[in-house]
Amino acid sequence: MKKILGFIMLSILGWSCGNSDQPAKLHVRLTDAPGDYQQVNIDIQQVEVHSESGNQTSGWKSLEVQRGIYNLLELTNGLDTLLATAELPAGRISQIRLILGNNNTIKVADVVNPLATPSAQQSGLKLNIQAELKEGVTYTILLDFDAARSIVKSGNGSYSLKPVIRAITEATSGAIKGSALPLEASPSVFAIVGSDTIASTYSDENGNFLLRAVPVGIYKVSFNPKAGYTNLVKENVSVTIGQITDLGTVTIF
Repeated sequence: MKKILGFIMLSILGWSCGNSDQPAKLHVRLTDAPGDYQQVNIDIQQVEVHSESGNQTSGWKSLEVQRGIYNLLELTNGLDTLLATAELPAGRISQIRLILGNNNTIKVADVVNPLATPSAQQSGLKLNIQAELKEGVTYTILLDFDAARSIVKSGNGSYSLKPVIRAITEATSGAIKGSALPLEASPSVFAIVGSDTIASTYSDENGNFLLRAVPVGIYKVSFNPKAGYTNLVKENVSVTIGQITDLGTVTIF
């Protein structure tokens, strides 16, 4: 079997792996390449992410996951499935682990066989990622799962899963940040392409704003302040993958 790819989408609140108050977004999806088996069914029950600043006991955070049994061999030729989504505080994450249930099977020659996964059930499949997440930027974790090397057949005909997985993290968007003064103007802020609003936010009590998960491109950033102040537009604001475009201090009159 060729390699199985995965991207996981998750949703987290209240866990800190950095000093920023603005989260990054993480996506994980699952896909596969054709292989020699009829089915490889993986029972995914839990996903956890580890903050580099935490220890091996307290540094793990359980994520919200779409639990279920996934036949990896249905996810071929560019097809994939969404597992979960997450918002994570900006900062460095070091590991991700998948915890599997008991209903893992493999189908060979029209016979469905149990697929033993003792390590996954007890402590999870741990994968190193060592990724730096920036506030407001969207990321994808790509799990490169080599099933041909991961499924082992014993002499008695039983099968076990000893995963060989490579994890890659890549940014899929950028962000725009800055601060708006005076504080009393308290504008709403929009990233616009043509007549379409792509992202929007408000400045906070300190005047700071962050337009999150903005696709790569050139934008018009519009500031719509409270009554008594004049609308302001910044033209030709460029957004790059994995980068935060800083507009600095924007003064509204």
